[in-house]
Amino acid sequence: MSEHKAIATPTRTREILDRYHFAFKKSLGQNFLIDVNILQNIIDVAGISKETNVIEIGPGIGALTEQLAIAANKVVAFEIDGRLVPILEHTLQSYSNIDIINQDILKSNVRELWNKAFADDKEVKIVANLPYYITTPILMHLLMENLPISSITVMIQKEVAERMAAKHSTKEYGSLTIAIQYYTKASVEMVVPKTVFMPQPRVDSAVLHLEMRKEPPVYVENEPFFFDFVQACFQQRRKTLRNNLSRYLKDKLQRQEIENVLEAAEIDGSRRGESLNIQEFADLANRFYLELSNS
Repeated sequence: MSEHKAIATPTRTREILDRYHFAFKKSLGQNFLIDVNILQNIIDVAGISKETNVIEIGPGIGALTEQLAIAANKVVAFEIDGRLVPILEHTLQSYSNIDIINQDILKSNVRELWNKAFADDKEVKIVANLPYYITTPILMHLLMENLPISSITVMIQKEVAERMAAKHSTKEYGSLTIAIQYYTKASVEMVVPKTVFMPQPRVDSAVLHLEMRKEPPVYVENEPFFFDFVQACFQQRRKTLRNNLSRYLKDKLQRQEIENVLEAAEIDGSRRGESLNIQEFADLANRFYLELSNS
C-alpha cells in the first residue's frame, strides 16, 4: 500500500474536498465513503485479486478506486463529473494501474473501451458505489450489454438491493427482481449504515452481489416481450393477473382469449403477480407471445 493515509477516512476526505473547493452536486447523487473497512468488505465480497481486472462506475474522489487498485490487476473507472477528474489524477497518482474515463457509462461504448483497456485475458468484474437515482438504469444497461463480466458488486440503496434479491410471494418481489434473476444470481451481502458516507444520505445502503449466469434460468421466446409482460403483471400490485393482463392486452385479445391462455398454462387468473416464480412467468409470457403472433 502507498505511504499516505487512505482516502476513505473523514479527515482525508474533508482535506481533499477543501483543497479543491469541491461542492457536492445533488443531481449526481454524490455520497463519498469514509470507512476503509467497508471498502475492504466490498472487495472481499467481489473476490478481487491480482488476477482480476475491474470496471468501476462513479469513483468520486477515489476512495474505492484506491482500494481496488491495491487489490486488482487493473481498474478502469468511469466518472461523469468532469470536476472530479483532476482530483482523481491527484489522489490516485501513486497507482499506475488505473485509467480514469470522463464519460457517462450509459452513453459509452463500453465494449470498445474494454478492448483497449483489457488486453489480457484476466477475469473482469464490476465494482461500484452507485448513485441511488440511477442504480437500476445502470445495472440493466450493463446486464443487457451482455459484456463478458463474471460478477457485479455494488453499493446501492438498501431497499433497491432487497427488491433485486427478493424471493417470490414477498412484498419486495417485482418485475425488477425477475429482470435481475434472469441474468444473475443475486444476494444482499451486507447492510451499510448511512453514517459512513459524506454527506450522509437519508437512507441506509446495502452491498448487492450479482453473479452472472452463463445462460438464463428459463427459456423465453422474445426477451423484450417477456420483460414487458412481467412489468404488466405487476402494473397494479393489488390487482389479479387477469385484471392486469386484460388492461395490458385490451387492444389485442378478448377477455375470453386471455382466460383460455391462462387455463392452458394452468395458472389461476385470480393470482397476483408476486405469487409467480420466474418459470411460471416464462411459460405464461411464451404462451401469450405465440398467441399474439398467431392472431
